[in-house]
Amino acid sequence: MNKKDNSLYEFKPYDRKNPDTWDVLYLDNAIPVNLVSKTYMIRDLKSWTRSYLLLPIKVFANLALALILIVKRLLPFQFKFYTFMHRSAAFFLQNFVTPEACYLIVRHICLGSNLINFLIDNGPDRNIEKAALYPKTVSDLATQIAFLEHDLILYNFVWDYHQAEQKNPNWVAEVKQRGINFESIRDVSVDIDFTRRSWLRILDLESAIELFKVFYSLCLTCDEFERAVLSLQFDENFAMYMSKILESSEWNHIIRNRHPLAPNSTFNAARDLFLHGVMTEYIHRLLEIYKEQS
Repeated sequence: MNKKDNSLYEFKPYDRKNPDTWDVLYLDNAIPVNLVSKTYMIRDLKSWTRSYLLLPIKVFANLALALILIVKRLLPFQFKFYTFMHRSAAFFLQNFVTPEACYLIVRHICLGSNLINFLIDNGPDRNIEKAALYPKTVSDLATQIAFLEHDLILYNFVWDYHQAEQKNPNWVAEVKQRGINFESIRDVSVDIDFTRRSWLRILDLESAIELFKVFYSLCLTCDEFERAVLSLQFDENFAMYMSKILESSEWNHIIRNRHPLAPNSTFNAARDLFLHGVMTEYIHRLLEIYKEQS
């Protein structure tokens, strides 16, 4: 059983002359989102650290990132510390980041695996190796080297998927004939202890990402870091893959991370990652709706 508060969002008394931004946003269902996730997303957005610390954190993070990338490009060698990076990330999340943000991070990794597996189940080759990355706790992020593995799963899938398309150009007709398989679009289990709070566990999700991108750039080679940042712009590609299977592109407008052939600056990595998490929640919920209607 998850150690989290499953109560739904609590509304304030509505004031028509002074409506609460977050109450209105929670109620709006134009783009459906899992309600538990949406509750934690809005709690995170309301965090005081986002209001007061995010901007100075961004300035510090970008200055530090510039220094690291310049020094690493000038060095005659590259170094990487995968295990140390993930253990440090888990320690940072467990001690300085709110449980709401931790929940959303762990859940995001699981949703990513669901989406990859959905595309394999309904793609040109159902024998492509499926994603098996389903952490339940923050500690699992370290033991499973989850952040690096998440990126590798993405790139290897895109490579295998397009190799399979060339071998089986009629695969869309085959999927249409056998019907869409939604088995991979399933609930994920995340175990975050929401009672474990302290005066240090204050950072909101985007502030935490801004700080961690600095450490991420330090512990990876420059090419690995740039590869990870560019992967965020694959959201558009994945939306197109989904559209081909569902024969519908009516919701592709929600995708904001686009155009991987025009790479964004690495200094935008935290914001792009934050958007990537929101896009993943959107796409997964839309596929859940398709599954319910099938």
